[in-house]
Amino acid sequence: MYDFPQDLRDAQLALHRTRTALDRCAASLPWSAEPMTGWQTDKQLHSGYRSEKTDSPGYTCEQRDEVARLRKQLLDLSVTVSTHPYWATVEKGDAVEIRMALKHAHEAADGVPRP
Repeated sequence: MYDFPQDLRDAQLALHRTRTALDRCAASLPWSAEPMTGWQTDKQLHSGYRSEKTDSPGYTCEQRDEVARLRKQLLDLSVTVSTHPYWATVEKGDAVEIRMALKHAHEAADGVPRP
């Protein structure tokens, strides 16, 4: 549909992959970056539900480093994609539609991601 430069497509795909890696990393981490005592809320009105968290050991040095690395990579790729010279060639009124097309440019017609 649009003729995106290959370096822009590559940066967008790397952005998707980095976001996925950060999400997976975050899902494996303790709920608090710092060691913190767990808690339980009072019983909710009209319900027996009590929200609670167990004690959090906090992040290890390796976990902190990995989160920082992925966040920096995500920020760098976001800047690369959003400031790419290609965007200067796009009509302002079409930029949002074209940006959304770029986000899905790595998908095949059947919806299966491809490199």
